[in-house]
Amino acid sequence: MNKKVFLLFAIILSLDEHLFSQCSICKAVIESNGQAGGDIAEGVNNGILYLMFIPYVLFVVIGYLIYRNNQKAKEISHPSPNNEH
Repeated sequence: MNKKVFLLFAIILSLDEHLFSQCSICKAVIESNGQAGGDIAEGVNNGILYLMFIPYVLFVVIGYLIYRNNQKAKEISHPSPNNEH
């Protein structure tokens, strides 16, 4: 049942015409560069790189925090013989 509801929800969302429009940041960069006489392609590329950069940074930070917490949990559950008092 849950798979059918999820599939139906995904199909309905994919048919929405707003999903095929430009993102607001890309549109703003193109408009501002066009008015200022700048290179539009460079502005769009910079906007795409900016949008891609944030999720990767968040992924690395969250991954590191999970790794560090797992290491602390292992140390608590299995202390090394050198640390015994």
